[in-house]
Amino acid sequence: MKWIVATLVLISVLTLAAFWHRLQAPKMVAESQAGSAEINQTNEPILPIPLESRLDPKKVALGVRLFSDPRLSHDDSISCASCHSLNTAGVDLKSHSVGINGQTGAINAPTVFNSGFNFKQFWDGRAETLEDQIDGPTHAPAEMGSTWTEIVAKLNQSSAYVNSFNESYRDGIQTQNIKDAIATFERSLTTPNSRLDRFLRGDSRALNEEEKEGYHLFKSYGCASCHQGINAGGNMFQKFGVMGDYFADRGNLTTADLGRYNVTKNEADRYVFKVPSLRNVALTPPYFHDGSAKRLENAVAVMGKYQLGRRLSLTEIDRLVKFLNTLSGEYEGKAL
Repeated sequence: MKWIVATLVLISVLTLAAFWHRLQAPKMVAESQAGSAEINQTNEPILPIPLESRLDPKKVALGVRLFSDPRLSHDDSISCASCHSLNTAGVDLKSHSVGINGQTGAINAPTVFNSGFNFKQFWDGRAETLEDQIDGPTHAPAEMGSTWTEIVAKLNQSSAYVNSFNESYRDGIQTQNIKDAIATFERSLTTPNSRLDRFLRGDSRALNEEEKEGYHLFKSYGCASCHQGINAGGNMFQKFGVMGDYFADRGNLTTADLGRYNVTKNEADRYVFKVPSLRNVALTPPYFHDGSAKRLENAVAVMGKYQLGRRLSLTEIDRLVKFLNTLSGEYEGKAL
């Protein structure tokens, strides 16, 4: 009789132990993966920039030469790099860029870094690809003011260019090949390994608590509904002034302010722009298509008011700015 009782007691203990382990297992897994839930990429609106790219190194090298060559402008004074300096995160840090003959452009120059991730090019999205985009600045009278006939003729005067083009293209120096080389170089201008990228890949210590709080606000307040994907933007259009009339409050309306409407003539596209990427945003002031926000704090406050309908507190702005600073990445292994 005693051995039967002992057996029943043992079975009861083992059953309770198994039940307790089943209850504790999820907790133990959660504790062993501290922070994993918040860095599960499937739950995150922003994706890390790929660490590697597969581009033709000869075309990239040719493209960087062309990108920095002022001979692409009519008077040999302006290069692509003049407005998109790689030393200042792919911008010129001006509200409006300056072209040939000291002419001021109509819109703020966006960064060239990570532009290959954008679904269209220009603020109004009028260019489908990077190749198409190159026609804009090279031909605009207030920018480089040139023509492909002029550019091809200039480059053919250089034996170095002739040899380089012949190495990469069967038909040598041609308009489409010039555009292809520059676009290939621009696609190489990625800035991976930001602190946010490292956080998203599993390094929970890459962000401090204030930055994590800023990221939480960024997601919970709705910023991530437009600024998402690999480029934290650049993959959709949105009206500037969803929750308020930004342009009425700012005044002095310009043609550039009409945004996508200038392309489609569709009234629904008035004041609609391509959502800009937030990659390296802390390094690329001033902000917006009009360059009106001189500091990132100003830009965040404006976005809160006109896009979210929120009057952000100073603490909220501070946390969001701290988070946005974590989007600054590396180029060729060095921090921007």
